[in-house]
Parts: sequence; structure tokens; C-alpha cells
Amino acid sequence: MDQELLHQSMKNPVNVMELFENKEIVKICAPMVRYSKLQFRNLVKTYNCDLCYTPMILADSFCKSAKARNNEFTTNINDVPLIAQFAANSVHDFVGAAHMVSPFCDGVDLNCGCPQRWAKQQGLGCILLERPELIHDLVRQCRNLIPKPFTVSVKMRLQKDLRKSIEICTQLEKCGVSFLTVHGRTPDQLTGDVNVEALRTIVDGTTVPIVANGGVKTLQECLNLQKSTNCRGVMVANGLLTNPTLFTGTSATTTECVQRWLNICYNTTLDHNAPELQTIPEKPNNLTFQCFHHHLVFMLEKILSRTEKRIFNNLQSFEDVLSFIRDRFAIVPELFDDTEFSKIRLINLDYTKRDDVYFELKPNRVKERCDDFLYDDSHEGQYFNSRVRDDCDWSDIFLENG
Repeated sequence: MDQELLHQSMKNPVNVMELFENKEIVKICAPMVRYSKLQFRNLVKTYNCDLCYTPMILADSFCKSAKARNNEFTTNINDVPLIAQFAANSVHDFVGAAHMVSPFCDGVDLNCGCPQRWAKQQGLGCILLERPELIHDLVRQCRNLIPKPFTVSVKMRLQKDLRKSIEICTQLEKCGVSFLTVHGRTPDQLTGDVNVEALRTIVDGTTVPIVANGGVKTLQECLNLQKSTNCRGVMVANGLLTNPTLFTGTSATTTECVQRWLNICYNTTLDHNAPELQTIPEKPNNLTFQCFHHHLVFMLEKILSRTEKRIFNNLQSFEDVLSFIRDRFAIVPELFDDTEFSKIRLINLDYTKRDDVYFELKPNRVKERCDDFLYDDSHEGQYFNSRVRDDCDWSDIFLENG
């Protein structure tokens, strides 16, 4: 059955560019390290989210490590349309990773926005903006290899000299970039208002669709940002973590959304062979507690009292979390019926022989290196730790993947 579902998804790819042609505003879930994984993507897609990104993935690790591929890229039939975002600084890594993943998603994105120190030290993320010719080469060669409607896009931050940002965008147009996402802050601006005027200038100076990103927490703010910049889409990170129903116009996470999150988390980890014979387990297989619990911490921060949040945010087991949710909201995980289960069951991804492009492009002098640290969910992460403190500044942008 997995291969049949995979075959169906490959036969009917989604043309992401049609979203920009047919919708007044394309509503997008941002790439977020640890958080924009399959279960969360499935959740927001049920609440008017038009397009989702994977977490930022290290392209070299993806090409060389089965662990990286298994941990950072999972998908199902409901996971469309989908953009896989990669951090890369070489053609063989970016194009190789794009070729490997292309049968299972609808486009790839090059991260030129991450402001974290570790990324800059490895020549990844926003540091690439200092090497625009490399960005252009990565996009050009990827576009030349993988045919449309598969998209090749770039997510970037503003440069202090706006003229440099405009030049990068116009050159990327010539390289065949499908669309561009621009975070309205420079790499050293981690908080504060986005530069609306700069975003509008970039929109006016380019012909490909521009997606605006940064600081949006409500649907009305999405609409306001589009109106003030003429952008074709708006990408949201923090706002969707706190309220996955944001794109429906709600002001806070609904109880129905919490129920749906429990159902998705537990059903996507059930045995694919005989779901109707199963019961909800105490602990879902192949789902980290951090992923399950952290999302609920974000979702419930506007619902729980300060005392309740202090208790809930420090729970340490699936059983304790389920008990709290059951007692507070009268909610427990529910089994999907066969039809719904068939749409969320994991697809068995087969990368056999899809690494040929990577090895063809890789120079012989390049040493083998594989960083798996990004795929370790055993540590909490800066953004989560900031949310469980009573004195945290909740206006922060999502720092883990600018």
C-alpha cells in the first residue's frame, strides 16, 4: 500500500506557482528547526495553510546520512504542497539533496536567512548573502536539473544596503528562481518591526512572486502586510506555533485544534498494516516527547492560567501530558477511520540510486563530513526554553531558523 500511495503522489505533483496565480494571498508555514515536522504540517494544513516547509535540513547530511533523511524528512498524502528547505553552500550538496527529495515534495528552498552563529561558521544561512554569485550558481544548476513545475526558491534576509538585496533578487530572477521569501530584518536584527518599505521596494523591483516574512501573529496582520507591501504571500512562524488555527482568523488555539493535534500525533505513529485492530498506545512510537509536548506548550499559552502553565510546561512524560489534557479539556486521542488513516500514514520513501547526482557533482577533493547534531531532539532548544519562563519576551522572532 505504501508504494501505491507513493506512486500516486509522484503522478500528481502540486504546482506551487498556481497558488500564487490563483490566490489573493498565499498563507505559508515557515521552516522551523524541530517544529515544522510532518505532524505539525498536517495540523496547520487543516486550518487554511496553503503551503508548508520542512525544517531547515543540512544538505550534506541529507545526501550522506540515512539517519538525517529518516529523522528530518517524513511525509504522507496529506502533506501537500510541500517545500523542502536545505542549508547548503556547494552545488553538489544543494542540487544533490534536491534531486534526492524531488519525487516526494513539490519544491526545494535554499536557506539564506538563518542568523545563528553555528550556521555562519559553517558558511550557511545568512552568510551566503556575502557570496551572491554562489547563491545564483546553486539556484541556476538546480533549476537546470529538475524540470518544472517543481519549484526552486530562496529564503533570505535583508541586507543593510538595500541595493544589494535588490541586486541579489534580480539576478536570481535571471537564474530561474521560482519565487523568493524575504524576511524583513537584517541578520543582526533579531527583534523589532520588519522593514515594510524595504519589502515593498523589493516587490516593486522584481517580477517573481515575493513572500514576506517576519513578526506576523494574526491573520489580520498577514493581510495588513500584504496590503502595505503588495507581496504575493506571507510566511508565519511564531504565530502558528502559538495558534495553528491562525489562518482561519481565530485569536487563539481552539479546543478542537488540541484534539486534532493529539489524533494526528498518535495515528501517524500506528502500525500501517492493521490500524483497525489497534488501540491508542500510552506512548506513540517514533515520536519524540519534545515534539509532542512543546507544541502543546505553545498552543496552550493563551489558554492556561499562569499556575497551570507552570505545571504543564514542566511535565516529563506522555502519560502526564495526556492526564493533564484529559482533566483540563476532557480530551483524549482518538483513532482515525480507515479513510482518514490512509491519508496520514507514513509513506515509505525509497532513495535508491537517487544519490547519483550528488556523487557526479561532488569534486573528488571534497572530504566526507556528516553533521548529525541538528537532528538530535534530546536538547530543548533556545526558543522552547524562552517560552517556559514567566519573564520571557514573547515578541521574539523564531531564532532557530531565520
